[in-house]
Amino acid sequence: VAPRTEPRATRREQTPHRPPFRLVHRVKTMSAAIQIARAGIAPTARRPHRLSSRRPHQLHRAVSNNRTKNRLALRPAAVLTPPPPPPSPARTDAERRAEEALLAGDDSDGTIAGFTKLEWSCIQTPARYLGNEVGAVHKDWDSAQVRFTMAYPEIYEVGASNLGHVVLYTILNNQPGMLCDRAYLPGDDMLQLLKSKNRQLFAVESKRPLKHFDALGMSLAYELGAVNVLEMMHLSGLPLTWAGRDDEPDEVWDVDHGSWPLVFVGGPTATSNPEPIADFVDFVALGDGEDVMVEIGQCLKKTKAEGLNRQETLFRLATEVEGIYVPRFYDSPKGWGGAVFPTREGVPERCKRRVADPDPLLQVGLVPYVSTVHDRLTVEIRRGCTRGCRFCQPGMLTRPARDVPPEKVVQAVEKGMRETGYNEFSLLSLSCSDYLALPSVGLEIKNRLRDENVTLSLPSQRIDRFDDSIADILGGAGKAGLTFAPEAGTQRLRDIVNKGLTNDELLHGVQTAYDRGWRNVKLYFMIGLPGETDADVLGIAETVDWLQKTVGGNKARKRDRLTLTLTLSNFTPKPHTPFQWHSVSTEEFARRGKLLKDALAKVPNVKSNWTSIRISAMEDFIGRGDRSLCDVVRRSWELGAHKATWWDGAESSFKSFDRAIEEAGLTWKYRQVVNGEWDVLEKLGDGEYRGQGGGGKGRVDRGALADSRLDAPLPWDHIDTGIAKWWLKADLQKALEGITVPDCSHSGVCTECGVCGDEFGENVVAEVPPLPVFQGHYEPDGRRTQRLRFRFTKDGKESFIGHLDTLRLLERACRRASLPVSMTRSPYSSRPRISTAMALPLGASSEAEMMEIVLTERMNPEDVRARLAEELPAGMRLTEVEDMPVKYLNGRYMETMNELLQSAEFLVHVAVPGAAAKPAIESIGGDAPSWDVEGGGAFFDAGKNGDGIPDASADEDDADAAAEAAAEAEIAAAVAEFAKAVTPADWKHWVASAMALEKFEISKTSKKGNVRVVNLRPQLLGLEHMDQPEIDDSLKGRHVPMPAVCPPGTAILRFKGEYTGAGGLSVEGMCQMLSHVSNVAITPLHSHRVRIDLGEPTPPVVDKLWLDNIVRAEAFMALERRWDPAAGVNNRGHMGGGNKEGDRIDNHRSYRVEEPPEKTSKKKNKK
Repeated sequence: VAPRTEPRATRREQTPHRPPFRLVHRVKTMSAAIQIARAGIAPTARRPHRLSSRRPHQLHRAVSNNRTKNRLALRPAAVLTPPPPPPSPARTDAERRAEEALLAGDDSDGTIAGFTKLEWSCIQTPARYLGNEVGAVHKDWDSAQVRFTMAYPEIYEVGASNLGHVVLYTILNNQPGMLCDRAYLPGDDMLQLLKSKNRQLFAVESKRPLKHFDALGMSLAYELGAVNVLEMMHLSGLPLTWAGRDDEPDEVWDVDHGSWPLVFVGGPTATSNPEPIADFVDFVALGDGEDVMVEIGQCLKKTKAEGLNRQETLFRLATEVEGIYVPRFYDSPKGWGGAVFPTREGVPERCKRRVADPDPLLQVGLVPYVSTVHDRLTVEIRRGCTRGCRFCQPGMLTRPARDVPPEKVVQAVEKGMRETGYNEFSLLSLSCSDYLALPSVGLEIKNRLRDENVTLSLPSQRIDRFDDSIADILGGAGKAGLTFAPEAGTQRLRDIVNKGLTNDELLHGVQTAYDRGWRNVKLYFMIGLPGETDADVLGIAETVDWLQKTVGGNKARKRDRLTLTLTLSNFTPKPHTPFQWHSVSTEEFARRGKLLKDALAKVPNVKSNWTSIRISAMEDFIGRGDRSLCDVVRRSWELGAHKATWWDGAESSFKSFDRAIEEAGLTWKYRQVVNGEWDVLEKLGDGEYRGQGGGGKGRVDRGALADSRLDAPLPWDHIDTGIAKWWLKADLQKALEGITVPDCSHSGVCTECGVCGDEFGENVVAEVPPLPVFQGHYEPDGRRTQRLRFRFTKDGKESFIGHLDTLRLLERACRRASLPVSMTRSPYSSRPRISTAMALPLGASSEAEMMEIVLTERMNPEDVRARLAEELPAGMRLTEVEDMPVKYLNGRYMETMNELLQSAEFLVHVAVPGAAAKPAIESIGGDAPSWDVEGGGAFFDAGKNGDGIPDASADEDDADAAAEAAAEAEIAAAVAEFAKAVTPADWKHWVASAMALEKFEISKTSKKGNVRVVNLRPQLLGLEHMDQPEIDDSLKGRHVPMPAVCPPGTAILRFKGEYTGAGGLSVEGMCQMLSHVSNVAITPLHSHRVRIDLGEPTPPVVDKLWLDNIVRAEAFMALERRWDPAAGVNNRGHMGGGNKEGDRIDNHRSYRVEEPPEKTSKKKNKK
């Protein structure tokens, strides 16, 4: 081993309790006999190791990771699963062509990604999986040298609105030779569909399985998301462990020829402590990803070109790309408190976190068609926080603080609003108020976008910096809510946690919000903080009551009263913070929570939301765990603790985790968390320690009275975040003394945390520009100058966008096209005047959709059509535009399309049972299926009780299932024979019988449970069976996913139903009538709308007397001007030259019959 040549610069670079040299480099000191003995234990890998067949130079690499692999193999029997099958061989040319045909997308029969149109229609929100959003990138697969998938382990609505996910997707696709697709955790119905089709999870853009990509990256945003990471890997068909995905040492790593992709994670939780998932991932990207992701791609380009094997590829990443942690090159020996040390020479002993400057221009990306969690444009204005709150992990992991230049923020917001069509944007930071240029930037943006319906929201802000300037940028149309975080209820406790907030500042912020119109303010508090007493807990209720009485007062009107919404969470210690050693028992959490609930019950106008104590305990257990928790995470996933069950079925998830902890033999470790292992501020009040009133000089961090537990190695010590461990201990001592630490970004006082320097950079504080003059809030322009009516198509993938999402799509398209759309004048939420004639069922296509847009300025209709067409997706083509009158001559606005709606005509492809394959799922939101545990082989039987124990009667169940399957097959064969026997004459007979019905009544139940009987027959205006010549003529030149020749048992019908604003006859209702007359269950396979009929507008009744008066007055004035010009000049509206009031013509009352005087009652006369 080469001697150390670099100096030991700072104390933070020294790892406490450094292990012996023989442990770090155990490979070189092992004897050959021990190597062979240990290597003979077969690990849980994709292939068993065969050391005898390896070359001598390969033996060293095989043994270097042997200890970790043996630990993966020697686990309790309950956790072991059968070894996965060998990798699939390289795909042949024929298989590639078949795959390309499957993935081609929308073909003639409406199949997308191998799923039929009927199956897509059965999925809830199928637009999640289409990959056709605004800003989605579709790059050529074959020309890409490195292919990534950014797989977010949550459902689409959460992942698609995550800023980091969108930024990395954009950056990678901007690189030449790199391709990046996206994937999300599917819903339960899509899970069922995937299983029924024997398909694996696919990327939304290319629809390719995730195992076809070179690298699969996932974001780990919170501790319990680890089970979702395993779920994503399993749905992708990947072995769960890095050992299971390993190749032979002499094999080139090539995904196209059978290798598994590299699986990696990033995000705040992965950076903080990656050990609980270390067995599952090939590497971890630490810190900011903007720069490191590009370097990963460049490194993989080189390793693929050089033909390196999998292990050497990972070694290149670990040694050439800073910020990469490869768990296979490290081990966690027993007796070292879970600490991790390298086992291969050359890899860094401590892996550094990467730091990148935010670029808001890269954050203008995807615009989903469905409504997401954060359905707005998000622009980052500041990364990092130096406030120094001692409980806050993000504030420690993101240092130093870096401001974005104000002009760049304004440019990004203005550009983003124009390119995305959003009407709301958010300025993002850990503490937006610490961005000192916020008032200037916010007012400048508001002034520039003053004529547009735009709303600004700030996710987090300091209450001590909330003033009139910030109130101005938050106010206006669609005023956003306000959220502040006092964290603690007393000044003493706020000083201990270094919150830096006084009661006066708290009162001033809430009072300013109330004075500026906010009547509901949200406040965040935590219980269980170090040093907390019952007085601090009750102080939360006292603070809330004080704010209520001081700010809101006893207002007479209820709407003027202040309402406070509290979110009360349980403090969870996080790694790399001064409180990382602390813990509180769950019993103490429950006791303090009850104490606070009782106190809050006496405070009026307060709502409270509470965090689950058990979830907090589980987050603590995993977040501060070591590598031994990998067994717990995996077993809990096998027992079903994944996805939304944390909130939908928390008890079931807790049982899964409890059992997994017990099977892993870690119950004692979990009890330490549950029982509260150590209160780090237990010395509060001890006079021997500084600041405790006894004159003592002791310190907890160093000296004679130091607590040795603070020097014990931790599972995350090998992650170099830039903050020295000695500084965390020193800051804990300051917490004991109640000393606050200033914000080094703005105070100029360095706290010596160790971050600032060449490695991690320095704090960057932007220069504050002058505060612009506020030009006022947005005023909606409600002028109705021009009304344009469009006809457009909706087919292809766009047919799976729901009606409400379609309306949102059209609104954003109009904003991107910069059309002057008229707005409603609602005082609460102004909406654009954009409307459609009628909703189209999900999955149905159309060539006759109608839309009306009201403009405030007159424009050339064809110019509007051209500009709008550029902003619409491929399946929505504008075919016609018509300039419609806005008003009648008497000034009354013309009827809307919804008021004129009469009927609609469809082409419907229908089938009898057995004529078409049934969809794999029959209804929206199917139950989640059972899935194989890793790699196939044994099927994971959850058991009838759902406890993971296979039932004893499994063989009997299998026999019964086989008998049932045989009976079902016999019935299916008979049904198929019946379908073949159905002729066009049968269809015509059924159609004629349906038209001959006098009535067809069904029962409808409203949302309130009211039942009413409806006769559908009057709503059936037309129904006919189409012969082959009619089908040929109807489908010619149309993009309709219907067969040119109907298969046996199917038919294409022309259906016309009555539709009004109150409803009408749907395609499903028509099929019910056919099923009634035929005694056969007739199913619609696809419907295509070809026509919408609108009635003629009803003009107002002409007031002839009013017109006579107008003509008569004009005639008199014309004569006056002719014979006596001097008398009538500039005197229009008068008869003759008199100036008396009686000479003025009243065009509405002249020459009308005098109205009889109002009769008054005797009582009024008496009065």
